[in-house]
Amino acid sequence: MLSSAQLCSQMERMQGEVDLLEQPSPLNDKERLMIQDSWSKVYEHCDDAGVAILVRLFVNFPSSKQFFSQFKQIEEPEELERSAQLRRHARRVMNAINTLVENLDNPDTMASVLQQVGKAHALRHKVEPVYFKILSGVILEVLAEVFPEVVTAEVGAAWTKLLATVYSRIKTVYEEVGWPKLSTSTG
Repeated sequence: MLSSAQLCSQMERMQGEVDLLEQPSPLNDKERLMIQDSWSKVYEHCDDAGVAILVRLFVNFPSSKQFFSQFKQIEEPEELERSAQLRRHARRVMNAINTLVENLDNPDTMASVLQQVGKAHALRHKVEPVYFKILSGVILEVLAEVFPEVVTAEVGAAWTKLLATVYSRIKTVYEEVGWPKLSTSTG
């Protein structure tokens, strides 16, 4: 078990790595295995982990709730945790991540998933792309905090590379569909 000082230090390192989301680099075999191994342990707690990620996103970045009519008025974290709509969305997020992790060796499937997610969020939901960068940072933070034995600094660095690729590809999809706010939203 990590002390609170060690946990804070690990979280600060991982949060600092979020800046690397702008510069994706390919995963090597060791990093793919670390991501898949850590994810298998996280995904055992799929619902709770997904809810923790979304609640943290909405508490720390309240503007992100504007895209969710079903629970955008909910202020209290405990009430967010109980929201059936939030739980359903958390499950969709976790399943999308799971599909990506299962297909780390299949770039075509990964590209297809990210194409679908990007198009839906750009065209149907009108979510500014910067929120994918913010969500990536929240995912890193929550994984390090909730699963410190699994998500070590080395594993967190691998996750950072994966999330950088995800953000980069999502941003590309937004550009492809002509997202009008892209140049100003990532600031």
